[in-house]
Amino acid sequence: MNANQIVELIAALLILFASIMSVISAFGIIRMPDVYTRSHAATKSSTLAVLLALTGAFVYLIASTNYVSVRLLLGIIFVFLTAPVAGHLITRAAYRSGVPLSEQSGDDALYEQIFDEKGKKRIEQ
Repeated sequence: MNANQIVELIAALLILFASIMSVISAFGIIRMPDVYTRSHAATKSSTLAVLLALTGAFVYLIASTNYVSVRLLLGIIFVFLTAPVAGHLITRAAYRSGVPLSEQSGDDALYEQIFDEKGKKRIEQ
């Protein structure tokens, strides 16, 4: 086994781990009780799955063709920066629109920051 084959094997393992993380993400979306935990499952593990797949493709391209793909690097950076932010904003929008938490959820620490004593939304400044 030469060095290129070892690097290609590493790339294949990264892509395999990406597919496993994708399946875990799908199970998390199905099994979680409310929109907040589903969003967490979708955002965290799907982001990791995409990053692993893109990294595996990047490593494979370097090993097999000696080509450094700037598009793959930009894709990795873009997904790393935008996916968690988008998940957070979607969850925040769901909370502000009044989607209830699951019965199994613990303390709602954000309630006091957004709503007053009467349950009405505070005016944002």
